Amino acid sequence: MKSAKDGFGSRLKKNEIAAPPAELALRALAFLSQDDERVSRFLALTGLDPGEVRGLLGESGFQLAVLDHLAGDETLLLEFAVAESLPPEAIGRARRALGGGEE
Repeated sequence: MKSAKDGFGSRLKKNEIAAPPAELALRALAFLSQDDERVSRFLALTGLDPGEVRGLLGESGFQLAVLDHLAGDETLLLEFAVAESLPPEAIGRARRALGGGEE
């Protein structure tokens, strides 16, 4: 893994700052939606119907649920972090900003 000294870490930090917690949660939902198994698992675990999701997009509780879902599955969390060029810790910080507790 590259360190911040070689420039990779600073690029990640820049991307992270550009994404407010609510936006990061929506990007996480889009990531989940790209794979039928991922989104089906999310919906099953949350008890949500696909038709309910659109109405919940702006609610911080829903956004937190999306980030909690990622944080609860290390493999999924790392896949999302790589896909978004973000450090995995960005999810935890976004969770806390949306009212989530410590991990």
